[in-house]
Amino acid sequence: MPQYVRSNRLQGARMSPIPFPPLRVGWIGAGRMGAPMARRLAQAGVDVAVWNRTRSKAEALVADGAEVAESIGDLADRDVVFTMVSSSEDLEQVLVGEGGLLTAGGPVPAIIVDCSTVSTETSAAMRAAAQQRGSEFLASPVSGNGKVVASGKLSFVVSGSEEVYNRVAPLLGAIGRSASYVGEGEAARLVKICHNLLLGVVAQSLAEITVLAEKGGVSRAAFLRFLNDSVMGSTFTRYKTPALVKLDYTPTFTPVLLRKDFDLGLRAAAELGVSMPVAALTQQLVQATIGGGRSEEDFSVLLDQMAVAAGLELKPEAAEVDDGLGSHT
Repeated sequence: MPQYVRSNRLQGARMSPIPFPPLRVGWIGAGRMGAPMARRLAQAGVDVAVWNRTRSKAEALVADGAEVAESIGDLADRDVVFTMVSSSEDLEQVLVGEGGLLTAGGPVPAIIVDCSTVSTETSAAMRAAAQQRGSEFLASPVSGNGKVVASGKLSFVVSGSEEVYNRVAPLLGAIGRSASYVGEGEAARLVKICHNLLLGVVAQSLAEITVLAEKGGVSRAAFLRFLNDSVMGSTFTRYKTPALVKLDYTPTFTPVLLRKDFDLGLRAAAELGVSMPVAALTQQLVQATIGGGRSEEDFSVLLDQMAVAAGLELKPEAAEVDDGLGSHT
């Protein structure tokens, strides 16, 4: 079995059976992120049972080799249980709420790996609840969206026991390409919140400069092609390019979820005495998008908001553009 270090490419990231002792895995949450993550585990030959509030979303993974759990309690005897839910409140509900994973009097999983983006306080409380029942807890939020997961390019940041991290690293390797172990406790939560603050700031800046280029007579496709091939291009700018060119705002991450992360980030900044003027302004622009009725679309709808402010009418472009994930649109 490959060795795993504090920040590493996960050599196990592939879609064929992975070389580690068999572990029975439970999965809670089969939404936009949870479903493709659980799918990669199942397709890698891992024994996975999935529970989701809407059962049909779990049933959609049966063809990939997953089982459907009738209740959260049915996952309690699994070796490892992953959680991928939308909010701090959801995490509390599935772990310590009525019928939660840690509420039954019987067995509990040896390890709980939470991949959600939640507050540091909630994470610490869930860690304490898990440890009280004899279960280890890893904070393991991720960077990417459903398409990134499907392409095998998801990244994890992990905190908790390093020994426990090493035990689950092969499972992470079946899902994504890299993981960074950043220390004990809730360190991963702060890292992920910082990541999402940058995500929002970059998305807002990308929207502004793309509008500027188009109002000056340059097509979005031409501008973004140049940007992506320059030193300023990134995985993010590449995989958002099709959405910006075609004005496809099918949600991968909504403004409401982004606002939640800005709320968490700016609260952390206040507690730590860090000034974040650019992030604070971006939060207000994200809020304006929500107030304008675009809350259920993808957060790249920030482009429309900037175009309206500039008096520019956007139209979809038919140009073929590369998303950088191995597909062309």
